[in-house]
Amino acid sequence: MSDDSTAQSHGTLLVLRDRSFRLFIVSRFFSGAARTLLRATFAWQIFAITGSAFHLGLIGLVQFVPTLLLSLLAGAVADTYDRLRIIMSALAVTMLGSLALYVASSRGELHLALFYGVILLAAVAASFEGPARAALLPSLVPRALFPNAVVVNSTVQNLAWVSGPLAMGFVIAEFGVAAAYLLHAALIGASLAALAFVRARPLTRGRREVSLEAIREGVSFVRSRQAVLGAMTLDMFAVIFAGATALLPIFATDILHVGPRGYGLLTSALEIGTLSMSVILLALRTIERPGRALLIAVGVYGLSTIVFGLSRSFPLSVAAFIVAGMADQVSVVTRAMIVQLSTPDEIRGRVSSVNLIFIGASNQLGAVESGFVAALTSATFAVVSGGIGCLVVLAIVAAKLGELRRYRPGVGLEEPRPRV
Repeated sequence: MSDDSTAQSHGTLLVLRDRSFRLFIVSRFFSGAARTLLRATFAWQIFAITGSAFHLGLIGLVQFVPTLLLSLLAGAVADTYDRLRIIMSALAVTMLGSLALYVASSRGELHLALFYGVILLAAVAASFEGPARAALLPSLVPRALFPNAVVVNSTVQNLAWVSGPLAMGFVIAEFGVAAAYLLHAALIGASLAALAFVRARPLTRGRREVSLEAIREGVSFVRSRQAVLGAMTLDMFAVIFAGATALLPIFATDILHVGPRGYGLLTSALEIGTLSMSVILLALRTIERPGRALLIAVGVYGLSTIVFGLSRSFPLSVAAFIVAGMADQVSVVTRAMIVQLSTPDEIRGRVSSVNLIFIGASNQLGAVESGFVAALTSATFAVVSGGIGCLVVLAIVAAKLGELRRYRPGVGLEEPRPRV
C-alpha cells in the first residue's frame, strides 16, 4: 500500500500533514509542560517556605478566582481579536513572571507577596489563553479532520502534563528551585517560537465588539444547545461527585498502607490511563457518535471510582484508577468534539470560556466535596457515594437529554442562533 493510500485510510496521518497544526501541537506540548512544571514548582517552594498546608490550598484558590471572574470576558475577547496573538501575549506574560521568580530565588529575596503576585498573574494569563487556544484549533484543520485533531492534541497535552512535573523534580534536585523557573521560561520561549509560524484561517464573519451582550450571547448559546450544555454539565458533575484524587493520601496511608512510593504510583495511575487511551484512540477510527461515547465513558468512570473506593488491594486500586483515567480521556475528547463542532466559529471563544468555567469548577469543587464528606464520614464512604452520585447524574442526563444521546458531528450547527 502506498504512503498516500495509507494516509487516506487514517485521518490522524492526514491531520498531521498540516504544517500549522503540527506547529500548534508542538507549541501545546511546550506550553503544557511549562504550565504543570510551574504549578508543581509553586507547590514545592511555597511548602518549603511556609510548611503550611493552608498555603497549598491558597494557591488553588488564587488560581481559580481569575477563571471564575475573567473567563467569560476572555471568551468575548477571543471572538473579537486575533486568537493567535492573545495566546502569544498570555504566554509572554507568564514568561515574565517566571523570570521574576528566577531572579528573586537566585538572590534569596523571594517574598510571599511576589510569589502570590506571580501566581495570580499566571492565572489571569491562563484565563485568556484557554478560550483563545480552544477556539483556534478548529480553524487550523478541515472540519472533517477535527475529531482526529482533538485526539492528537489531547494526546500531546497529556504527554506534556506528565513531562512537566517530572522535569521539575529532576531540575530542582540537581540545580535548585531557581533553575525550574528558568526552565519554565525556556519552555514558554519554545512554545512562542512554534506559534510564530502558525497560520490560521481568519475570522471573517460575525465579529463582535467586547460587550456584556456579546458575553450573554455565548452563555445563551450554551443554554439553548442540549448536547453542548449536557456534555459540559455531565462532565462537571461526574468529576465533582466521583473525583477521588484529593483523598489519595488517606487511601495510601490509612487504607492500603503502601507509603509514599505507593502514593506516587496511585497519583500517576490516572495519567497512565489517559495516556493509554490516547494511544488507543489514535489507532482507532474517528468516534462517530461522541454523545453516546461520552455517556458510556462517564458510566465507566463512576463504576471504576466505586471499585477504587471499595478496594483493599493495592493492585486492584491502581487498576481501577487506570480505568478511570481511560474513561476520563474518552470524556475529554468527546466533550471537545461536541462543544467545538456544534459551535459557529464566531462564538467559539465565548462558548469555550463557559466550558472552561465548568472544568475549573469541577476540579475545585470536586476536591471540596470529597474532602468535606470524608471529614464527616470516611474516605471510603466519600468515594463510593460519589461514584454512585455520578451514576445517578448520568441516568438523569441520559433520560432527559435525548439530543446528547443521539448527537453526531454536524447536527445542530445550522440551527438558528438564539436571541439575546
